[in-house]
Amino acid sequence: MLSRLNYRVVIFIFALIFGVVFSIPSLVQSESGRKITLGLDLQGGLHMLLGVKSDEAITSRIKAIAGTVKYLLDDNDMVMDDLRIENNIIHFKLLDEDDIPKAKSLLEKELTGTVPKAQGADFAIALTPEEIGRTKQNAIKQAVDTIRNRLDQFGLAEPTVAQQGEEKILVEVPGIKTSADEQRIRELIARTAHLQMMAVDEDRAARVYTMSPDEARKYRDIILPDVKDSKRKYLLRQIPILDGSMLTDAKVGFDRNNQPVINFVLNGEGARIFGDFSGKSVGKRMAIVLDNKVYSAPVIRERIGGGRGQISGNFTLNEANDVAIALRSGALLAPVYVMEKRSVGPSLGADSIQASTLALALGFVLVVIFMILYYGYAGIIADIALIGNLFLILSVMALFGATLTLPGMAGIVLTVGMAVDANVIINERIRELLYAGKSIPKAIEEGYDNAFTAIWDANITTLISSIVLYAYGTGPIKGFALTMSIGILASMLTAILGTHGIYQMLLPSIHKNKLRRWFGIQTEGVK
Repeated sequence: MLSRLNYRVVIFIFALIFGVVFSIPSLVQSESGRKITLGLDLQGGLHMLLGVKSDEAITSRIKAIAGTVKYLLDDNDMVMDDLRIENNIIHFKLLDEDDIPKAKSLLEKELTGTVPKAQGADFAIALTPEEIGRTKQNAIKQAVDTIRNRLDQFGLAEPTVAQQGEEKILVEVPGIKTSADEQRIRELIARTAHLQMMAVDEDRAARVYTMSPDEARKYRDIILPDVKDSKRKYLLRQIPILDGSMLTDAKVGFDRNNQPVINFVLNGEGARIFGDFSGKSVGKRMAIVLDNKVYSAPVIRERIGGGRGQISGNFTLNEANDVAIALRSGALLAPVYVMEKRSVGPSLGADSIQASTLALALGFVLVVIFMILYYGYAGIIADIALIGNLFLILSVMALFGATLTLPGMAGIVLTVGMAVDANVIINERIRELLYAGKSIPKAIEEGYDNAFTAIWDANITTLISSIVLYAYGTGPIKGFALTMSIGILASMLTAILGTHGIYQMLLPSIHKNKLRRWFGIQTEGVK
């Protein structure tokens, strides 16, 4: 028998061993080795549909531009007054009219997507309509990327984050078991993580408790609460010194009292702005604001260079880690809110696994029995190829860390039928050739040649459809498309190459008077 081994059988044996070895960790759920990740519908978890307040991205963008305007004019020794924001338009007045041409040229060059207009020494800067539309779209796309990054850094396996419609985001997080975990994930996702450094209005700070928000706006100020004590208020300059868009890193550290703090690092531009402001503001306070709450407002003792800062806020270690993740992965340009939330319990997932496994096992057993009864030994060879096909699907999915969903299991069941279908076509072609009087070796070779075109065309068209579904589908659709694609490629190897090699190896054992056993046909009907 070994002397009749051929390259097709050798490849099939290696594929079978590969499939078995790399499928074992998933089948026995061992601690070591790569395993298939179960989707939300199989292991339970959290399903959320989020809305995006894209209009607020415009307000955030205008505030950031206002901070840039202040820095650019200060850096070029141009003195201005009355810097304010009204109806998402930045207003200010230059004190030296000789600076007007230079300021207009500088702003047009540096502020892309804006329309700087000057009426005498009075300037007004607004976003262009195209930039407003682009900012809103960027807010949604950035929200998708940011939420995905946060969940990845949190350590969750295979979360689904995808845009739905114009201003909605679908989030599915498998493996969330407790309400505490669910709450923590929701807070991490929804956290805006908008970091700002803002100057305290020292001239009016003492009046903050008697001042109304409207009065504060008249002075170009804003009133924000302390993160630890909501009754404590700060009167801050409306235009931030800089914001989190200039942040490059954020990590958890510990202060002198061994309490968790967040150490952050700014980019070159942020470090320069931070250093210049701190140098000019010695003896004054600067507030570190995160999501419109003041975490600290230390007095500047000296110029702060290097672009490094610290946020302290009586954090627990988990809170500090979550804030650091949110800062590191980027602030949301626009806040998100939960439109729909659904929790899938582990018990429901277990029921789905049990029902799906039963359907797969039952379908597999029925196919195996049918092939043996109808085709005899040829059916057994097809069943061996089918087993190899299943192991290959599981092993490839495990190696790539793919997620198996309920539709994905349906894809495996469908793949079983398609893999057997290829062998049915081959066996029927061999039968036809035997009835036509061809010799057994000739019937087998021509049977494979004649069947190949039909099998190839059917598999390629299905594979193209699966690729399109994977590219443009979301969530469970991707799982179905993935298992279908892997199953089709595996069946080409097992159902065509593998079974062909087995027939070639067993050819001397196939005699004309045994055709009923081998192919389930009456010997009398063969010429």
